[in-house]
This record gives sequence, C-alpha cells and structure tokens, in this order.
Amino acid sequence: MNDQVKQDDINAAVWGACDTFRGVVDSSIYKDYVLTMLFHKYISDVWQDHYDSYQKQYGDEPELITEMMKAERFTLPEGADFYTLHRRRHEPGNGERIDKALHAIEEANISKLRDVFQDISFNSNKLGEEAQKNELLRELLEDFHKPALNLRPSRIGKLDIIGNAYEFLIKQFAAGAGKTAGEFYTPPEVSQLMAMLVDPKEGDEICDPACGSGSLLMKCGRLISKRYGSKKYALYGQEAIGSTWALAKMNMFLHGEDNHKVEWGDTIRNPKLLDGDDKLKHFDIVVANPPFSLDKWGHGTAEDDKFGRFRRGIPPRTKGDYAFILHMVETLKPKTGRMAVVVPHGVLFRGAAEGKIRKKLVDENLIDAVIGLPEKLFYGTGIPAAILVLRKRKSDEATLFIDASRDFVSGKNQNQLSEDNLKAIMAAYEARDLDGVEKYAALVSKEQMAANDYNLNIPRYVDTFEAEPEIDLMAVRAERETLKAELAELEKRMDGYLKELGYS
Repeated sequence: MNDQVKQDDINAAVWGACDTFRGVVDSSIYKDYVLTMLFHKYISDVWQDHYDSYQKQYGDEPELITEMMKAERFTLPEGADFYTLHRRRHEPGNGERIDKALHAIEEANISKLRDVFQDISFNSNKLGEEAQKNELLRELLEDFHKPALNLRPSRIGKLDIIGNAYEFLIKQFAAGAGKTAGEFYTPPEVSQLMAMLVDPKEGDEICDPACGSGSLLMKCGRLISKRYGSKKYALYGQEAIGSTWALAKMNMFLHGEDNHKVEWGDTIRNPKLLDGDDKLKHFDIVVANPPFSLDKWGHGTAEDDKFGRFRRGIPPRTKGDYAFILHMVETLKPKTGRMAVVVPHGVLFRGAAEGKIRKKLVDENLIDAVIGLPEKLFYGTGIPAAILVLRKRKSDEATLFIDASRDFVSGKNQNQLSEDNLKAIMAAYEARDLDGVEKYAALVSKEQMAANDYNLNIPRYVDTFEAEPEIDLMAVRAERETLKAELAELEKRMDGYLKELGYS
C-alpha cells in the first residue's frame, strides 16, 4: 500500500469518526474531542509498536526493555493507553476514564504537554447526560479501534501521514465553522505563499504571534526541510484561545516538530516570547494571520506598554490590526528580520491614528510589498484581504504593489489560489521590476506614496482599468436600419397569415 492510499484511508477514517457526534453535538464542540483522541491513539500506537519490537528482540531482558522505553518521545503510564480505555468501553464512566488517562499522560510528559488537556473534558455535560455521553464515547473508541486507524509506525511508515490527517481534520472543521474558523486555521495555499515570501533559511528562528493551530509556522519549517534537507530551525508561537493553543501543540508533535515553543496567552496584552532580560525576543521571520479588526484588543494599556511597541502611534480602540503589525515589527531582528501579515484592506487606507502609523512605516522604509488577494479565500469571511511584507533591511526605497485579486480557482464556498497563481505572485515579487507588470504589479517610490498621503490602496498604483472597445457608430446605425427593415418584412408576413386565418 503506497503512502497516498494510506493517507486517504486514514483521512476518511478520522472524518468518519465524526459521524458519532453529527446531529447530536455541534462540530465547534466535538472537533476538540476527535482531534484529541487522534493524538491519544497515535502516541498509544507508537508506544505499543516500539514496546512490541523490543519485546521481540529482548524478551528475556525486561530491564533493558524498560530502559529503552524511557527514551520514547512520550511516556505512556500504565492504564493510560487507548487500548485499556477501549477494553472498558462498555462499562459506565468512559468520560471520567478518558480524562484520567489524559491527565496521567500530561503528568508523565509535563515538560512537553503541560496544560495541553486542561481545556478538554470528555466527562463534560457538553456531550449530554451520562447515558448519552457514555454511548457517544463508546462509539468514538470503537471508531478509533478500526483497522484503518492502526497508526503504528511499522504499518504506516512516515510520521507526516498522521500530521497530515490531523491537518486534514482541522481544515474540514474550518470549512464548516463559519465566523470562528479564522481563529484556528489559515488556508494552506495562503500559508504556502507567506512562507515563500519570507524565504526561510536554515538556522532561522520563526515566530507567529497569533498562531492558531500552527499550520502557518509549520509551512515555514517544511520549506526549510525541503530546501536544505535539514530541521535546523526553531518555531515559536503564541495563541490566546486555550483550546486552539492545545491544537497547535498536538499539531506540532504529530508533525515531528519537537523544536518548538508555543505559549498560551494574549500576545498584545501579555507577550510571553521574551529573552532573558524580560524584553521581547527577536526573530528572523515573523508571520501571522491575526484576527481582522479586533475589537477590545488592549487599547487601554497600550500607552504604557513596557515594550515600547506603540511608539509609532496607538491603533484605534476598536481596530487592533496595527497592534499586531507593530508588535511584529518590534520582534524582528535588526539585520535579518522580515515579516508577512494578512490584513483587511482598510489597513491600507484608513486615516487618523492608522494613517499616522502607516506614514511612519513608509518613512522608515519598512514596507517591502503590498499584495492584494482574491475574495472568499479565508474561512469565516468573504472579504478580500492583502498581505503586507515588511523587512528591516531592504534593497531599495520603494514598495512593490501586486494586484492578485483576479487570479484564483473558483469554489462554491471558498476560492483557492492555484500553483500557477502562487508562481505568478512570486515571479512578480522576486523580479521587483521598476517597470512592473502591466495591470498586475508596480514598484512605487516613497515620494509617490507620500504624494498620495500615504494611502496604500492598491488601485492607486496598479492600474487594472480595462479600456472598453471603441464603438463604430456608423456600423451600429447601419445594423439598426437592417433590423428595422427585417422587422417591417416580418410584420408584413404576419398580416398575410392573419388574413388567411380570417382575421383582418
């Protein structure tokens, strides 16, 4: 069986496990139970697979087996494995037993899994009264016990198959989650584009201060692995929503990204990625798809921010877009720092406080590119967005504007960027041609932007106007006369038919 067949089978099996909850519990609730169970099943299968292998080789040396199992990525306490829970599935108390198993696993792996399961309780009344809850969890345990979800490395091989299944589930949940989808997932092709724009290199430290489930961070890491055949990089993130932070942690481990530090907390009010001197840690790359125009982002404490993030100005009370942008700018390394951030178009032209901040970013020559994206790309909103690329050290004193809003693959609910769309954007970005690409890209000087009052609205610089074809009025008149003659002839024939039928 090849890897793709395995991947498709596992994806179908984990999506099928959701049938247990459909029509009984909302997907915004049950997604956390299914994703957590996938993680639990995976670490149980890996542990058991390795134990059985050592048992086969060193069955007469139990002390050696015990010692070798201590080197596992995750320690699995006795009785906390998936199979023990499955054997007892017909007994009352499934929810309580699963919770106890997860807490035991967390305690045994505290340096890696501290607080990861604190926001999830399988014994919660969210799953209904005791009898219904016990039945749902029995069915869930049976779903994950099916042969297609045997996740032992000796059967499936590559670790990424599990990580990809987890990512597949997150994407499916995002597609049906409505407004809340953007809180935990960035479409993969947008993540890929942002990763290519910041050009991650071996040895880079990469951060996402609004990391959701971690997919954007991992896209940057995977690009390094693909280019250099190396995992010499470090991933950092922070996420405000506890359950989403837990998804990110599990997602990292399932993709084999052990070299990460993902913190739980509000990045603007309480940034947790600090250096040893209690100052903001600096990174080679910062990427983010923060919540659009966040209300109540922390305006009240911004003026006294001890990290000096708002020295260029304090964003409006009800729109936190520039709060995230300014935070990201302050966490860039002075020489190598570059960033890409998804923003609503209002960020490009709104005035007042945002206009003053934008002016300073332009005057400091930080804005490398402004890229307009198509509408309906992002889960939870149909509005078009843009990507801002900023760099600490630029090759010129201009900003590249790209209008990629018309190039996409149309979908019923979500549009997508194709591989060709991504290539076109990157070709324009990398060429950075002074002449630009007609009706697609333009390189604009600081002076031009200043003359436009620092308005960065893309149509001001990229002329996408399509001229209407010239109309030949004489030809139109001649066609009109011909049609009049044809109409007169038709009416004459109609009169003849009516007379034949006895009508005058």
